[in-house]
Amino acid sequence: MTHKRIRKFNTKETYPEQKLDNDLCQVVVAKGSMVFVRGQVGQDLDTAVNVAIGDAAGQTEQAMKNVRTLLAEAGAELGDICKITIYITDPRYREAVYRKIGEYLKGVFPVSTGIVVSALARPEWLVEVDVTAVIPDAR
Repeated sequence: MTHKRIRKFNTKETYPEQKLDNDLCQVVVAKGSMVFVRGQVGQDLDTAVNVAIGDAAGQTEQAMKNVRTLLAEAGAELGDICKITIYITDPRYREAVYRKIGEYLKGVFPVSTGIVVSALARPEWLVEVDVTAVIPDAR
């Protein structure tokens, strides 16, 4: 494979009730500098325990902690984010979610897309965040 894949997993383990069998990963580093982070939710990366049930801001906090952790594992940082996409299940969550994301991305100025969706992969998830980053050549 030409790309570095970080935290590989199979959906048989993560979604056993859905009888899926897909090989995925949390991050792909392409050509050594482009970093694609899988959508992150209010779930602990190491234990898969859902956090902040019913709390969009709390789930966003966990999602952004996950993003920061995964970027670091890829050799990147929050300041390298170029594009962020934010999915929320209710437009009333927007202000709280964007406020929390703003705490993490102050001074970064990525392009952003926000989407209201009818649901995410699990009913307890209210927000999902995915990012694309580019590691500078100087690093």
